[in-house]
Amino acid sequence: MPANANHSSTMPPGLIVLLLSLLLGLQPITTDLYLPALPVLTAELGAPMAQAQLTLTALLLAFGGSQLVWGPLSDRFGRRPILLIGMAAYVLASLASTLAPSMGWLIVWRTLQGAAMGAGVMCARAIVRDLYEPTQGARVMSKGLSGLGVIACLSAPLGGLVSELLNWRYALLAVGVFGALTLAAVALRFEETAPQKNPQALQLGTLVATWRAILSNPTFLAFSALSACSYGGLFTFLAASSFVFTGVLGLSKIQYGLVMFVNSLAYLAGTFICRHWLPRFGVRRAVGMAGVLSISGGTLMAVLTLAGWVSVWSIMPAQMLFMIGHGIHQPCGQSGAVGPFPKAAGAASAVNGFLMMLCAFAMGGWLGTHMDGTVLPLTLGVWFWSALIALSAWTLVQRHG
Repeated sequence: MPANANHSSTMPPGLIVLLLSLLLGLQPITTDLYLPALPVLTAELGAPMAQAQLTLTALLLAFGGSQLVWGPLSDRFGRRPILLIGMAAYVLASLASTLAPSMGWLIVWRTLQGAAMGAGVMCARAIVRDLYEPTQGARVMSKGLSGLGVIACLSAPLGGLVSELLNWRYALLAVGVFGALTLAAVALRFEETAPQKNPQALQLGTLVATWRAILSNPTFLAFSALSACSYGGLFTFLAASSFVFTGVLGLSKIQYGLVMFVNSLAYLAGTFICRHWLPRFGVRRAVGMAGVLSISGGTLMAVLTLAGWVSVWSIMPAQMLFMIGHGIHQPCGQSGAVGPFPKAAGAASAVNGFLMMLCAFAMGGWLGTHMDGTVLPLTLGVWFWSALIALSAWTLVQRHG
């Protein structure tokens, strides 16, 4: 039984962390694994770069928006049925993406894939709140996000290797295989964690009152600002990196996969540092120190490239600093945002996820029109988000966290 549990569970702690890792890992494997093939995919389907960006930004907008539906549904019917429905839909959309005959159809199926993915990631955050108090929840979330980090480490190198040896369709097929394995794990091993189902969760009056309470809670807003800005910085790197590293800096798809591996490895290190810092310093101080890492990485990256030093080495050491900070901000931000709402964890998780994806979608739209054949949209974008992260970490979280 989990320590400091709110709701008893017969699932062993190791199984809980494994399931969290698989569900949270849906996000990096869905976005990262096909990135090495994105330039080739774009050329083969004869589509402009703006449409190629839509395969990522439309997926993430659907991912964020769907959580506003999945969250109340999971509060009403429980986490297990929502996970089973969502993961089944995810597998089907993944297979359809593999067979897409045009960029338009690929965007459609990726959008549906994102909507289905929302069920898995939203439920993962809600499960942590179902079973743990907020401080313990941050540590458990960091373990789940360490699993995400391992999956992210493998995703881009695997995608680069598969697309190099076979083609981009097999990279998308690999995403469907991961979804099928996750669906099997949920169906065979996951037990319901919602302490009690709320029969009024889907009523309009209840929804409005719940969302109003969530959006007016200063703790929720503080941690959501932190997690949304941190994800905005990550998304900037993800959305622009394949074009920058392969198109501008001339790396091969396999070399690009290794760059993404290093990026994910830094994030993984951040989640381990998070678990070390939390019992020693507490959430607010840990987040404050991580803000120093974020702003240092973003500033270093921008200054070096503005000064004319444009290479992998002018970007990646600074990006690693940013990603270590990201590995601390995300478990603290995601668990902290849901913490005040033990009876509406699904709805709070959904709104937090929606705000993160809203930032990503806005940034994706900007990148789609500003990618100019240089590294600056990537480096200045990460710098912008690093400043907002530090501002959130040093003011809002310190005051309301």
